[in-house]
Amino acid sequence: METVSTIAAFRAALDERRAAGRTVGLVPTMGALHAGHVSLMEASVADRCATAATVFVNPLQFAPTEDLSAYPRPFEDDKAKAESAGVDLLFHPSVEEMYPEPVLTNVHVERVSARLEGASRPTHFDGVATVVNKLFSMAGPCRAYFGEKDWQQLQVVTRMAHDLSMPVEVVGCPIVRDHDGLALSSRNVYLDAEQREAAPVIQLALKAGVASIQAGERSTEAVNELMASIIEAEPLAQLDYAEVVRADTLDPVDPLVGPLRLLAVARFGTTRLLDNLGLDLP
Repeated sequence: METVSTIAAFRAALDERRAAGRTVGLVPTMGALHAGHVSLMEASVADRCATAATVFVNPLQFAPTEDLSAYPRPFEDDKAKAESAGVDLLFHPSVEEMYPEPVLTNVHVERVSARLEGASRPTHFDGVATVVNKLFSMAGPCRAYFGEKDWQQLQVVTRMAHDLSMPVEVVGCPIVRDHDGLALSSRNVYLDAEQREAAPVIQLALKAGVASIQAGERSTEAVNELMASIIEAEPLAQLDYAEVVRADTLDPVDPLVGPLRLLAVARFGTTRLLDNLGLDLP
């Protein structure tokens, strides 16, 4: 595995691989890699792509109230995991390399980013869209792999690439879960033993919401209230939101019909966890 830290070297390395007839697969990450990240890399490798992973903790997507300095940065461990997954090229730039001057240009995806995470973290998706736009520009034509755990982020990135006619195919990959159903996340390490035991209540609530729809419930409010009540019944969970929305636009839909996504977010102490499930309702 080749490791580079400059934009020029990253671009040149991927141009070389395309010139040799390879399709490029791109897996953007902020590091602290777990099995979910590794599954994205393995998906790219399985698609016979020359797989490039990025490890960059992006300051633009952290609000002033969020502790950027506390975000884990175990780069040597990340490097070993990427190499074991079959990554061909690892891009690990500094903040100065990515943002040599104050950023005066932000990418904003209207509507898809407005609700849910966008309401809870108002500057987050602009930071995500801006850095992903930069990475797509650096990487050039490629397939880009993102996890479905961050469902709204996946829709924001997909819409951005479509609207700006980028030569990038955005590929969504299934959520990887722990043995008890908890979605894998770099944040899970912050949970204490009791919080970790309680955290799967988010998925339990989502499953209950899906089951109620499959049983005939068509009221958005009823499904939202059901999911919220299950999470709120867990003493260690503080509900942020639990909603069923249209899967691609994240718009509210009532009565329930079409491609749907059920999303829920809760805090356990200071750790904020999110999860989602989908279903297609004719």
